[in-house]
Amino acid sequence: MPSVTHEALVELFKNRPTLAAEMLQDALGQQVPAFTEARVESSDLAEIVPSDRRADVIVVLLVGEQQRPAMAIVVEVQLGVDPDKPYVWLVYLAQTRARHRCPTRLLVVTTEPEMVRWCVRPIDTGHPGLTLTPLVLGPEGVPVVTDPEQAKAAPEVVVLSAMAHGQSEAGEAIGAAFLAAAAGLDEERRAVYGDLVLSSLSAAARRTLEAMMKSGYEFQSEFARSYVAKGVEKGRQEASVETKAHAVLAVLEARGLEVPADVRERVLASTDLVELDRWLRRAAVASDAREIVATTGA
Repeated sequence: MPSVTHEALVELFKNRPTLAAEMLQDALGQQVPAFTEARVESSDLAEIVPSDRRADVIVVLLVGEQQRPAMAIVVEVQLGVDPDKPYVWLVYLAQTRARHRCPTRLLVVTTEPEMVRWCVRPIDTGHPGLTLTPLVLGPEGVPVVTDPEQAKAAPEVVVLSAMAHGQSEAGEAIGAAFLAAAAGLDEERRAVYGDLVLSSLSAAARRTLEAMMKSGYEFQSEFARSYVAKGVEKGRQEASVETKAHAVLAVLEARGLEVPADVRERVLASTDLVELDRWLRRAAVASDAREIVATTGA
């Protein structure tokens, strides 16, 4: 089953059809033909490949009024070793090339540095002169986007940048650049991209961004305000949970009951206010501390 990271990367390339061409040219130095439109096409290659094995994204670059295909790009997100891929990637390329009748390239995207070496290995087809060397976009090849204007122009690129470099010293600046772009996104993309960026940043970068947003920093946006509001509410909930857990233990101790270490740990580990309320009521009448965490009815 594809991971959340895998699906997130796939969505970035689907939401910005030009992203594949931009990464080929700007990050990997590959020549890309001039085009008037980039279009995401069906990746269903069921004629040869089983329906559960299909390319992640297929982008076709179109030119002229006739919308003639100038190049097709097969985008594959690869986060782990898969011995089938050296075989099916060849099928994806051949089938896409036959369908659109234009030059076709394979772009493999990974956020795992150790996967780059595996992905870039030449694939010997067994036919003389026919060897496929995948074009691989790893973390080092992804641009570091810290310019707010660049982020506004290409939100998917700054999200990709956060996923690749969010743990580095540049993470804070990348996050700030994303905040500048967030206000211009629709609600769905703002929420999804925001979660991706924040989850990709280091803890220190996240704390700095929170401070920036709370202080009315110039990158205020609807996303920033909603994120701060969520953080405040989460903080309140966490404080309430902690207070309630200590109240349970205080009642038990005030009644002179011994609280075993495992019961204490379980009470302090709970994040469920309903559960803690139930345990607090039990603590007032229990003859043994273990009774409060029993699984019988409230």
